[in-house]
Amino acid sequence: MNREKILLGIDPGLAKTGFGIVGEQGNRLKCYSYGIIKTHSNEEMSKRLLALYQKMQELVQKYSPREMVLEKIFFSRNVKTAFQVGQARGVVILTAAQNDIPVFEYTPLEIKKAITGYGQAEKKQVQTLVKSILNLKEKPHPDDASDALGAAICHIQTQNWRKKVEEYL
Repeated sequence: MNREKILLGIDPGLAKTGFGIVGEQGNRLKCYSYGIIKTHSNEEMSKRLLALYQKMQELVQKYSPREMVLEKIFFSRNVKTAFQVGQARGVVILTAAQNDIPVFEYTPLEIKKAITGYGQAEKKQVQTLVKSILNLKEKPHPDDASDALGAAICHIQTQNWRKKVEEYL
């Protein structure tokens, strides 16, 4: 019997961290949950990072993912925002390390290409295909959650492709 593999996709951010829980069994993908973890800008940085950490721990405890997939920081014109996203990424990666969960990272271009076949696809296209791939009733919102689901799907497709190449060689 083929055991289901659970992945936790993450689109890291300080104000909003998108998450998506995707299960893979054979050729079937299933979405268990998705959404965002919000922190409030009026709180101290340490409290915001702690809140993110606690919510990440809750997700890990509830779903027991075997792997975590993060969207890489593409670029940021705002240095302050880049530092904040970096701190949020650190919390996410720490959570994975504490729970012995391997972390994989993909750029937005890699994720879009895996989902749509085109690395410059618009967010609406990605949302439409994520909805279709995961057989969801509606497009996943907000964008951060959709991006997290896309990261998980990208990783599954990339790993499956690598397995096929290895079998061929």
